[in-house]
Amino acid sequence: MTPTPAPFGPHFGFGLYVHWPYCTRICPYCDFNVYAAKDRDSGPLVEAIAADVHAHRPRMPDHGALDTIYFGGGTPALLRPDEMGTILLAAAEAFGIKRGAEITLEANPNDVLRADLVGLQRAGVTRLSIGVQSLRDASLAFLGRDHDAVSAAEAVSRALKVFPSVSIDLIYARPGQSPASWEMELKDALALGAPHLSLYELTFEPKTPFGLAVGRGDIKPMEDDAQADLYELTQSVTQAAGMPAYEVSNHAASPQHQSRHNLIYWRGGDWIGVGPGAHGRITVGGSRYASEAERRPEPYIANIQALQNGWGNAAKLTELEISRELLAMGLRAGEGIDLRRIETVAGAPLAKDKIDVFVEKGWAEMQGAELRLTPAGRLLADAITAALSP
Repeated sequence: MTPTPAPFGPHFGFGLYVHWPYCTRICPYCDFNVYAAKDRDSGPLVEAIAADVHAHRPRMPDHGALDTIYFGGGTPALLRPDEMGTILLAAAEAFGIKRGAEITLEANPNDVLRADLVGLQRAGVTRLSIGVQSLRDASLAFLGRDHDAVSAAEAVSRALKVFPSVSIDLIYARPGQSPASWEMELKDALALGAPHLSLYELTFEPKTPFGLAVGRGDIKPMEDDAQADLYELTQSVTQAAGMPAYEVSNHAASPQHQSRHNLIYWRGGDWIGVGPGAHGRITVGGSRYASEAERRPEPYIANIQALQNGWGNAAKLTELEISRELLAMGLRAGEGIDLRRIETVAGAPLAKDKIDVFVEKGWAEMQGAELRLTPAGRLLADAITAALSP
């Protein structure tokens, strides 16, 4: 008799996330773990990240080859192809990289315009994620970006000539943005031809320059109802263009262009997090661990050199924490989640009466044990998750 697979773990996907923390310019809305690049020597951090990948292997003896690798940041496109190759070689030596693995690199438009794209492809990169953020020069200036709309379009065009899978990020729900102006900008973005869009509403995190400006009254965020209207408009425009949402903020022209790395997060798979401040989720011996590397680059490098281990003492997650995370992440994706997985971890059934109400209101759909949110329900994803959480 075949044993029932565990409700979480590498059989739902196994990835590597590499955090490169340096940026030539730090945007006023950014709440990520980033630092000014200046004239830093990248060599020591590259070596530390490669050593960190190797250091994970002894703790994960049963994990097979990697399905995906994602270079995020920060601005990982600041890495040279040979530096990226050093990290990929470490991944191949420590775990192996599956044939046809997705290897994504985040880049800004100006990075794409000056980068050796063919060299990056030869190093192993298969997919570019370009931080366009807007196709309007005034908005780009407001967002603190160092490119204009023309260079953004040129970057996407150049990337598509080398990489068959290209994603572009856009930020909407900006102060004063009208539905008509967003609709036109979104259609302009769709016309660029990238087969994947990540569309995010502007958020004002407290400690960012934007968050502080809101606190002073210098910036007034868009009202929630107006943001919801723009979200619904976004779904309508992208659906009509053949780019439906497969997750709350992500759209793809076909399943082959969906972010396989992000699907690991939403499906409850495993991923290693390396680089300053990187997070990971690792399943070992039936238990699930949350890792977080040292945030600042210099201590991170020192920690690797001293301990040969970037994830330190990873925290073992409780059954309640695991089940809540599986539910929250699973409901973000259009494919939904098998509730039996959550109930197995939590040791108790979810509230069927609440699920019935959500289905009746048109916010969710049940097919067997699979629960998924409808487009209308995705607007309420956080509230529905909170209501159903064990």
